[in-house]
Amino acid sequence: RVQVVESGGGSVQSGGSLRLSCSASKYTPTSGDTLAWFRQAPGKEREGVAAIDYDGKTVYGAGVRGRFSISQDNSKTTVYLQMNNLKPEDTAVYYCAADTAPRYLLLHGRGLAQEVYHAWGQGTEVTVSS
Repeated sequence: RVQVVESGGGSVQSGGSLRLSCSASKYTPTSGDTLAWFRQAPGKEREGVAAIDYDGKTVYGAGVRGRFSISQDNSKTTVYLQMNNLKPEDTAVYYCAADTAPRYLLLHGRGLAQEVYHAWGQGTEVTVSS
């Protein structure tokens, strides 16, 4: 069963950048698979940040569009989240999730529907100070 592990969190000042990584193991990438980033800020519900599928199609949450970029390596087992122009409201625990059913989530408009993802990492904390 696929396992995902996040890394790259930390503290940064407003306007700064961070890059998060998510490594998937026990996993053979297949067309229709999706890897995604979610985040949960203190006192708030978890929300979708970005997702990418096997073919490289991407989707972004409204609050990060234009500032964050999701990408994957050639093996499609590592996904990156480049976060630029960070704001204090980006402070959260960031989680990586995987759907390897596969279900072509982005084609069906469900890339940020967290309930469909079956594998989750432990999260990495990002703190943005003003």
